[in-house]
Amino acid sequence: MFAATLFDYNGVLVDDERVHWEAFRDVLSPLGIDLSEEQYWAQYLGFDDAGVFREVFAAAGQPIDEPRVAELIEAKRPCYLRRAKGTLRGFRGAAELLRHRALEGPVVIVSGALREEIELGLDVLGVRAEVAAIVAAEDAPNSKPHPQGYLLGLEHLQRLGVSDAANSTVVFEDSIDGIEAAVAAGLACIAVGHTYPLDQLQATAAARVVCQIGDVTPELLAKVWQERH
Repeated sequence: MFAATLFDYNGVLVDDERVHWEAFRDVLSPLGIDLSEEQYWAQYLGFDDAGVFREVFAAAGQPIDEPRVAELIEAKRPCYLRRAKGTLRGFRGAAELLRHRALEGPVVIVSGALREEIELGLDVLGVRAEVAAIVAAEDAPNSKPHPQGYLLGLEHLQRLGVSDAANSTVVFEDSIDGIEAAVAAGLACIAVGHTYPLDQLQATAAARVVCQIGDVTPELLAKVWQERH
């Protein structure tokens, strides 16, 4: 059985993509840039904050440099936290699965979200103590589908004593870019249908696709393990 677990955060453990969209709008609207909900879901879900700002400015035909990107990320941070506090919720079964996986071995979060945002969500879920390490946007400049975040997650697992970490670890992802990143890092990935249509997820290299995180069972994990080994 898999001895370690890497969880994506947004769209896998917590339902906060609308909160992110609203926080982006808080920052962009005063600059005269409109980001509709349809645009956000169709074009920007796979990006971290830096990637969203770069792409949105490019689409608007406006230049942007890295100091400005960093400034906008910092402007969005309090907007997200203000909106998330009191309204953030986890997906059904997410906390239970994370706790179960923590009993089997180390759990690491690998996400394009900021560390402070991830820590807030883990507190809301009541699972912060079960998470051994976090790879956040601050740690991985190359956002998914680049595998950097998952490779850093594997480094954490190796330091935590997980042998043959690449073959001993299962990933839970909700986005196309996230699945590509996990597979590029050589990891078995289970996709959850919280964000993308199931047919799109089934067209990826994910080992399994489930409708929601609460549908993951020990039997499913055992089958994925057996197929990999």
